[in-house]
Amino acid sequence: MDDPSFWHRLQFGFTIVYHYLFPQLTMGLALFIVLWKWRALRTSEARYDRAARFWSKIFGVNFVLGVATGVPMEFQFGTNWARFSRYSAGVIGQTLAMEGMFAFFLESAFVAALVFGEAKLSRRQHFGAALAVWLGSWLSGYFIVTTNAFMQHPTGHALLDGVLVLAQPFKFLFSSWAIVEYAHTMMASVVTAAFVVSAVGALYALRGEHQEQARLYLVWGTRVALFACVLVAFPTGDRQAKLVAEYQPVTLAAMEGRFESGDNAELTFIGQPNVRERRIDNAIRAPMVLSILAYGTPKRSVLGLQEFPVDVWPTNIELLYYSFHVMAGLGTLFIALMALCSWFAYRDKLSEMRPLLWTLMLAFPFPYIATTAGWLTAELGRQPWLVYGLFRTASGYSASVSSGNTLFTLIGFTGLYFVLGLMFLYLVGREVAHGPEGSAHG
Repeated sequence: MDDPSFWHRLQFGFTIVYHYLFPQLTMGLALFIVLWKWRALRTSEARYDRAARFWSKIFGVNFVLGVATGVPMEFQFGTNWARFSRYSAGVIGQTLAMEGMFAFFLESAFVAALVFGEAKLSRRQHFGAALAVWLGSWLSGYFIVTTNAFMQHPTGHALLDGVLVLAQPFKFLFSSWAIVEYAHTMMASVVTAAFVVSAVGALYALRGEHQEQARLYLVWGTRVALFACVLVAFPTGDRQAKLVAEYQPVTLAAMEGRFESGDNAELTFIGQPNVRERRIDNAIRAPMVLSILAYGTPKRSVLGLQEFPVDVWPTNIELLYYSFHVMAGLGTLFIALMALCSWFAYRDKLSEMRPLLWTLMLAFPFPYIATTAGWLTAELGRQPWLVYGLFRTASGYSASVSSGNTLFTLIGFTGLYFVLGLMFLYLVGREVAHGPEGSAHG
């Protein structure tokens, strides 16, 4: 356990997983607020203004916690990953700077106007503030995802004096990997927000409170969730899988625990990877499905791990395998649940289906689990590389920072984030308990 790279990876992994609990809800809620403000502008119905006002408060709390947990990650590029930063800053430094200077400043500049400015702004101006917040949050997401996409599939760069420099900006900013990963990530954030909106609607419906708002949250939440869940699976998830098959075939093999090559490749639904004996134990498989998902035809051979040198295998195949299957399995269940709920909502009977309401209310943590599993899949799959095929993880950490220092700060982050998490739950819980303003008798 005296491997500094292990502790550096653990600390960064912990801080980024915890941080991303907040932006995914922020980005998804921003879309809901814009849609509700637009509907209020078009129809002059007060219920849409109430919904936007209520969720803007939760958005504001979530935004502040996202900023507080996101700032330390920027410093970790210098404190924990100095050699990686020295090697790659000429490329990824561009998008990280643009995220801070353009996207984050745009979003943060209008958050106060969105949350506190409704009484002082006209309806169109307040809609404009909501639109600016949405654009800022989604633009911020694009710059961050583009940074990650370069680490997954480096394009648009050149090597100069042993470090990377940006040679083709548009190729870097608009690579196929970046566009697909961005679409997949943003739809997943909408799924998270839709589940949270549906859960609050289900809570109010079960308690018999704020009935007008409860119906609004249930209808909008379930329908948007169904739409976004389908898009997460196809075409974005499908296209992401094909990119992995094309550019990271060893990652695909590890994700499926596939050790031997061959066409008509089977997709493993359930099983336990046995890396030592190079097999999947107790496997339940569907024939030909993996070849079709990866290449669009069962005739194409899917390479197994034994086709690659062991030193380029992902470093934790078991966790990668389970992360991928948790993500994919939950995504499938999400579609089924929201299709059922949308059907009853269409028939105006969802508010009467108490078992479904309980399910919706208790289901909101699972998109967080699915997105965390998705990021683990992406990042574990890239190992042992920091920049795929160019720069290894073992070469990127700060050699001057000891394991003890990293563990000490990790313990500090854990305590601090625990307190921040309690504060977040208290503030959001207080808003939910208070209910949508002006709808107590709705």
